[in-house]
Amino acid sequence: MKKLLLAITMLAATLLPASAAQVLLPNNPTSVTGNFTFTPGAVAFEDQVIFQLTGGPLFVTIANATNTFAGPGDEITNWIASILSAGLDGIVNNGDDVLLFGPQNASACVNVSNCQAVGGSGIINAPGLYYAEFTGTGSGTSGYGGNISTFAVPGPVAGAGLLPVLAVLLGFNYLRRRRRQLLA
Repeated sequence: MKKLLLAITMLAATLLPASAAQVLLPNNPTSVTGNFTFTPGAVAFEDQVIFQLTGGPLFVTIANATNTFAGPGDEITNWIASILSAGLDGIVNNGDDVLLFGPQNASACVNVSNCQAVGGSGIINAPGLYYAEFTGTGSGTSGYGGNISTFAVPGPVAGAGLLPVLAVLLGFNYLRRRRRQLLA
């Protein structure tokens, strides 16, 4: 029995990330309020940046993260980012979550040595609870930081086109009366 428990414990240790952290951002994060940092160190990690979107009905969402490191011993391997919806129950990372963007693999920064970056942008089409998930394996003193920025795109307002149409009709009516008065 002890051997079975030891085997299950060792299997779980290899399957589950050694580090998991969550950061909760304010509602509708912007480039000012959407900053985050993680320092997983030399372990496998699965980090979430949680954010609530209100208003809308559409949201442009831009997310990025960067790892700059002193030397080859501090990079993050298998670094991947995704944006997910927390699902109908509103609980992050519990099985009913819906993948919206990604997974996106990190790549070397352009014209910068000892740097990795991951990021992307897209449209989220409803208010709700969302999160960015970053997974990978750190080495040495690895850490990373980034930003999630969103802004609501208002949808059409019911009846908004009625006022201009009414103004045009009233204008034509005025011109017609004015013409009749001049002809009389």
